[in-house]
Amino acid sequence: MKTRYLLLIGIIVIFIVGIVIVNAVEPEYAYIPLVDNVLNESVNFQGTSYDLWGVTISAQDANRSFVPLGDTEILSPKSGAVKVTEEFVDLGRELFYKETFGNQVFFTDIFGLIDGPLTIANIGKAIIGLKGGYTDNLQVELAYDVTIGDKTYKKGEKIDTGLDVAKGALTPIGMPLSYADGRLRAGVSCAACHATVDMNTGKVVEGAPNKNLNGGLMLALATNSSAYFMLTDVDTEQLQKYIVKSHPEVAEKLVSLPDSKRLEEVVDEMLVKWPKGNFDTTMDLVLNPTQIPDSFTLGDHPYGWNGFASVGPFNGLSTFNNNVHAQNTDVLAQQEQSEDLFGLDKEIYIGTILQNAAHEKYRYDPNSSMLPTEYLASISEVPKVPGVNDTIKAPTFPDVSIFTPSGNMVSAPGYRVGEQINAMSAYQNTLVPPKYTERITEEGKNRGRKVFQQAGCVSCHAGAAFTNHQVIPQERIKTEPSRAQSFEKVTELMGKSYSYTPDTPVPIPEDATIIEVPTEHLSDEQKKLIFAQDEKGKGGYKVKGLIGLAWTAPYLHDGGVAVGLDPKKNLGLPGTLGKNIKPDPYQSLRALVDKELRRKVVEANRSSKDLRDAHVEGSGHEFWVDEDSGFTKEEQDALIQYLLSLTESDPKLGVDEQKN
Repeated sequence: MKTRYLLLIGIIVIFIVGIVIVNAVEPEYAYIPLVDNVLNESVNFQGTSYDLWGVTISAQDANRSFVPLGDTEILSPKSGAVKVTEEFVDLGRELFYKETFGNQVFFTDIFGLIDGPLTIANIGKAIIGLKGGYTDNLQVELAYDVTIGDKTYKKGEKIDTGLDVAKGALTPIGMPLSYADGRLRAGVSCAACHATVDMNTGKVVEGAPNKNLNGGLMLALATNSSAYFMLTDVDTEQLQKYIVKSHPEVAEKLVSLPDSKRLEEVVDEMLVKWPKGNFDTTMDLVLNPTQIPDSFTLGDHPYGWNGFASVGPFNGLSTFNNNVHAQNTDVLAQQEQSEDLFGLDKEIYIGTILQNAAHEKYRYDPNSSMLPTEYLASISEVPKVPGVNDTIKAPTFPDVSIFTPSGNMVSAPGYRVGEQINAMSAYQNTLVPPKYTERITEEGKNRGRKVFQQAGCVSCHAGAAFTNHQVIPQERIKTEPSRAQSFEKVTELMGKSYSYTPDTPVPIPEDATIIEVPTEHLSDEQKKLIFAQDEKGKGGYKVKGLIGLAWTAPYLHDGGVAVGLDPKKNLGLPGTLGKNIKPDPYQSLRALVDKELRRKVVEANRSSKDLRDAHVEGSGHEFWVDEDSGFTKEEQDALIQYLLSLTESDPKLGVDEQKN
């Protein structure tokens, strides 16, 4: 142990000394686990193939001149085909852990993620304190006192971050560090939310959600968390309350920016209401975070809890990955749509985000003679695109589409259009969750399969990934409704979906080829549900696949169905993650199908004002498998065993039965 501890310190010292001596070099570090330190037992790579807008065509079929629709160039980039090789999947894995698309600029220099009481120095101190060990919840001391709402966090107090640190790692998983312009920056990659450390073995579970990530608190501790005001209940009308007459005006416009201190306080109070393991990825001016999804993605389309990512390469998975980095990790990218979505003039929107930026280079002075747009363009490393991340303008920009809901596409210079997100999609589709054997018997699993069919679960949870790929109306599924309406305003800005061919280099040449993204497979009814344009305007939620349920508790889109090992004490989020107790997958699944236990879970969640404010309650999906619905406790137990065993498609679940 002592040797590991000294080795860790030595590596950190070498990293820092290298920065000091070679200031011209911009070193970067991101933890990528060796295969021996991964718990997943296998990957689902079937050999070289092509993805054609979600249709997989093997290399063998291609070599036999298998040509759908009679188009001789159907498997070329001109048609949008993406070639998937083992090297391509390996690239996707590497990017999954280390690619930030430059969001360290937003998170460090603008948002101030590590500029507040949660500092890099104290994160490093906490990692050194592990002495080469591991954790799924790095506890970090605060650098100074801070008050959020009616609670004061004291200097030296250790907070739960939910950040995972693998054995011997120098940084948390999914938190790459880089050094540039004389300062250390922290960014965020996919792995921060979609990989975790298994505390029984110390190994990394690739694709499992980080179920205790304390994202709301960490965002609230940032110095400029008001930059994420659009993820809270601070709407345009409320913003006016924070505008004071004495506040400087924006250039020569007769409008003022919100008072940054007052806005910061109210946003912080809302962000800390997020339960652990939840994150808000929709800019809808509503506080409604959802459970972080898993990345066991093969066949689980459409993606996103409301199924918005439903077109594009890999059945919309690349659209989902794009939205995370083209919008969620850089809210400046939404500036062209700010007036339509938030009722805010673009200048006010940008000025509100930048007026309290952590680093002076990015901090907008309302007394400046420059407009916020002019100021941002003057300091941005990517001035030709909105925001600071590595993005390109979609062919439809500034209009959005179902393919590019933000109007942008993430692609770093030196790559081809979509190459990085497509590689990550290809990698995610190979992920197979580790086997789960606790409380599972072969007899119980086989009996549970029959109960699964008898209870009618297969009517929705059908096919290889146990989903029929449909978006179900909220009024039918009855889960908490607010998130289903998150994309309601986007439809007013939408046009046809276009992209550049996947062999187009970045930066985009003037003669780049533009192709239309197929959307014909989506029915009008499904589109209306995705964007809450259905008759009742309530939208819907996608039918979630069931692969890897043992690794994804709690359940439902809001993550509200949570029960610990003791169902009498550990009820709902207040009795589990709220007390640093992990939801037990068996008991949580029991609450999903047992009416009386669910009633207690929902009651526990509703007892928390913070959860009520965050629209998290664990209600809905009222498809019971309990004594009141005609099933014995033994049959209920068998069903749960079967559900926990699902790590791959079930060959014993007949194709004909899957279609019923």
